[in-house]
Amino acid sequence: MLTRLADITAARRIVVKIGSALLVRGGAADGAWLYSLAQDLAGIRREGPQVIVVSSGAIALGAARLGLAKGGRGSLADAQAAAAVGQIQLADLWSRALGEHGITAAQMLLTLGDLEDRRRYLNAAATLDRLLEAGVIPVINENDSVATEEIRFGDNDRLAARVAQAANADLVLLLSDVDGLYDRDPREEGATLIPVIQAVTPQVMAMASGNSSSGLGSGGMISKLQAAQIATRAGIALGIINGTWESPIANAVEQDCGTLFLPVSAASARKAWLGGRLAPAGELRVDKGCAEALKGGASLLAAGVVGVSGQFRRGDLVSVLSLKGERLAQGLAEYDAAEMQLIAGKRAEDQAERLGYAPRSCVIHRDHMVLL
Repeated sequence: MLTRLADITAARRIVVKIGSALLVRGGAADGAWLYSLAQDLAGIRREGPQVIVVSSGAIALGAARLGLAKGGRGSLADAQAAAAVGQIQLADLWSRALGEHGITAAQMLLTLGDLEDRRRYLNAAATLDRLLEAGVIPVINENDSVATEEIRFGDNDRLAARVAQAANADLVLLLSDVDGLYDRDPREEGATLIPVIQAVTPQVMAMASGNSSSGLGSGGMISKLQAAQIATRAGIALGIINGTWESPIANAVEQDCGTLFLPVSAASARKAWLGGRLAPAGELRVDKGCAEALKGGASLLAAGVVGVSGQFRRGDLVSVLSLKGERLAQGLAEYDAAEMQLIAGKRAEDQAERLGYAPRSCVIHRDHMVLL
């Protein structure tokens, strides 16, 4: 297992995420920086690891070409139009930069649904496997030209973590405009860089700032910590490094500078997919005794449910919350929302009368649920 950033070439597969603010400056791509990064990626490849790139920048590039205000983010229509134009430019930039090192680039555009739906997720995983076997570096971006606000990842940090799950990667590297996670806002005097994080606890989340200094991207430190939660629950390490330098990965490795989040579990492939899903259709609130039982590995029973919200059907993803609103778990519901309203808080012997049929053994089976 990776224990420091200097050892990243020990990984088998690495996902590298680049934000808009690093790639696009003044409405144009920073070619010198991009070529230095491509050199880094080629160097990693020579050491053995396979590489996947998750690259932002399409909206920013397209907005500059079309002359759109607010970097193309003034409206959903502007963002979609900018993305459609910018995706061509972005793919060409990566093809040229990696081609300098004899590496073929491939473009993959994904929507939230491509990784939320199990079958489409497996299809994406198979495509990634085949591209990597062929010696290609896949360059992935969210398909912003068709995504709506309701069906978006919202940032490429979480997309990178989900791609890492699909690709069965060992490490996600998020390139940022700071060295890593600090114990407070890094602009404050006395702020200290934290080199290794064992788990993304509420205390760790409290250290984050949601500000994005560039105005170009949609992420911030909070989104990076959310990505770390997704990755580490799936047994994948995640690193945050400063991407503002030329040859940023080589610089971070040489200086051993950044923050590394260590994996906290090695869940099965299906449970990793469940834990990384981002769009629950509803929520179930449970009492204290039920919450403790779930932490002990139990299935969710109707008797412990004290609240139901959302419009979900059997088989949909739902979140499980404590009485205080803490997210405890998420999994696939055995009942639709209307049925859950009928049986919430009821013991098995009382459920049949409410449902009109014999109740199922549980509301969410432990095999179809992951603790958060």
